[in-house]
Amino acid sequence: MKIKEASINDNEILTEITKKSKSYWGYSEKQILKWNDNLTISAAYIENNCVFELINNNEIIGYYSYLVKEEKNVILDNLFILPEYIGKGFGKYLMTDFLNRMKNGKFEKITLNSDPNAENFYLKIGFKKIGEFKTSIKNRFMPIMEMSL
Repeated sequence: MKIKEASINDNEILTEITKKSKSYWGYSEKQILKWNDNLTISAAYIENNCVFELINNNEIIGYYSYLVKEEKNVILDNLFILPEYIGKGFGKYLMTDFLNRMKNGKFEKITLNSDPNAENFYLKIGFKKIGEFKTSIKNRFMPIMEMSL
């Protein structure tokens, strides 16, 4: 198992992982189609942002990406794993790699908008919920989370 920087040629695989992972939480195919633009990882996105993929047995099974918001603040933009690997420690493995990169850099704070289904995952890692915002789905709110380094 290894983590490496994503190649712009991996954009379709990363988009597939994103959509499959999101679907795992029970969102309908119709809803996934509504979110298509937000769930698509373009070659330009990979080229312009920090994207790292998790490879297991020569297969990309997950990834994370982050954006540098300000000099000392980072946004964890994506963290997705193929459904068959969810709940088996691979997400934690990705998060550990991400946090190590952040702690070894000049960053002081990480923020993210969590899917409601992933909120507990981030809480266990050490993030704190600092707010939430209403989504396009009735009675669904996205937690806004933060961690100081």
